[in-house]
Amino acid sequence: MTIIINIAYLLSISLFIFGLKFLSSPKTARRGNLLSMLAMFIAVVITLLDRQILDFSYIIAGILIGGLIGTLTAKKVQMTAMPQMVAIFNAFGGIASALVVLSQFLRFPQNIDLGSGITIPLTTFIGMLTFTGSLMAFAKLQELISGSPLVFFGQKALNFFLHAAIGILIVLFVMDPFSNRLDLIIIALILSSLIGITLVMPIGGADMPVVIALLNSYSGLAAAASGFVINNYVLIVSGAIVGASGLILTNLMCKAMNRSLWNVLFAAVGQEGGGPVTTGKKPVTRYTPVDAAMILENAQSVIIVPGYGLAVAQAQYALQDLVESLRKEGTEVLYAIHPVAGRMPGHMNVLLAEANVPYDLLKDMDEINEEFQTTDVVLVVGANDVINPAAREKGNPLSGMPILNVDSAASIIIIKRSLSPGFAGVDNEMFYDQKTMMVFGDAKEMLLKIGSDMKKE
Repeated sequence: MTIIINIAYLLSISLFIFGLKFLSSPKTARRGNLLSMLAMFIAVVITLLDRQILDFSYIIAGILIGGLIGTLTAKKVQMTAMPQMVAIFNAFGGIASALVVLSQFLRFPQNIDLGSGITIPLTTFIGMLTFTGSLMAFAKLQELISGSPLVFFGQKALNFFLHAAIGILIVLFVMDPFSNRLDLIIIALILSSLIGITLVMPIGGADMPVVIALLNSYSGLAAAASGFVINNYVLIVSGAIVGASGLILTNLMCKAMNRSLWNVLFAAVGQEGGGPVTTGKKPVTRYTPVDAAMILENAQSVIIVPGYGLAVAQAQYALQDLVESLRKEGTEVLYAIHPVAGRMPGHMNVLLAEANVPYDLLKDMDEINEEFQTTDVVLVVGANDVINPAAREKGNPLSGMPILNVDSAASIIIIKRSLSPGFAGVDNEMFYDQKTMMVFGDAKEMLLKIGSDMKKE
């Protein structure tokens, strides 16, 4: 029986690795999800068979209730709310790990060795930090609280004090793990929860892709640490995979913004009043959907730049209908995807995939940046910070961030509700450029009108 269980665990781990590999490409992501789901199913079944379960009633009830909630939520959630859902998943993953080690500590306090003495408080710390930090990220994304950085005097000092206190608690627990120091665990649980809140509070909406990737990594690390406590190899390996991939993704997101993780977590970029939002009475070239339709119809090549405004308006289907009309007329159309467009890594790719946009039309920033200067028209839908030329200047929150070189195109059409700045709070000079045509209004409504006007002609 032990051999069969170990083989099943090995199979589960292998499927997790292959699933992650397939998730690296939009074309194979669905297959990667299915393999990962199968791996988790095998891991859960084998773990239940391997452990001495006295009563399965609570386990079955939990599976049924959790499965029902997950199914209904997944079916109802809009693609625009996917970042919030990911944040909630991270939160549940974190608190699940913390509860696992807490229950193990309460059930077998006499079996706490040196290794468990380190991993129990460490898992509690990471798990609860992930839980409350992810809830804070969810609240910001769902606009239950302000998406702007929430800062107060002495915040960094408080964070330092809380981390130092956690470190001391871990040392005290390790020094005497046999004394059943439940009080230390409870204090660590409370302080860790506070750290999660105070860490995410000062982070603005523009940095949410990094935060989500980092919290996802934390949830994996918490799971891996809990695996050491309960001696479960699948939990250790799968948690380590999630933790490592999350850290890699976090690093990629930071590179995409040309900022350090320290700057993202503690610089409070995007707070109100932090950017030079001084539009004055600069002239803006306003165009109607009819004008935009005429410009697009006469173009031989068009690059689409989607942003979070596209997601908010749920305009991906209207955009794809417009693109299909252009392609039928022989126009070459590509999509330019910035790594941090949207509110989570890959948000734009997922959003456009929902509208059945062919994968070969989606081009990363590095692939397409040279194409802007030779294309006829660039159509920007709801993007701002990722195309803002202010990133090439010094002294503002966007300084040094790699951007899509939209301003090098001959003609630019920008669909936007207003001239308001992006999350970073920096005015976009491209709005006032003579070659820029501003079409003000809801993205979905404007795209539908442009597509309708194109069909009339």
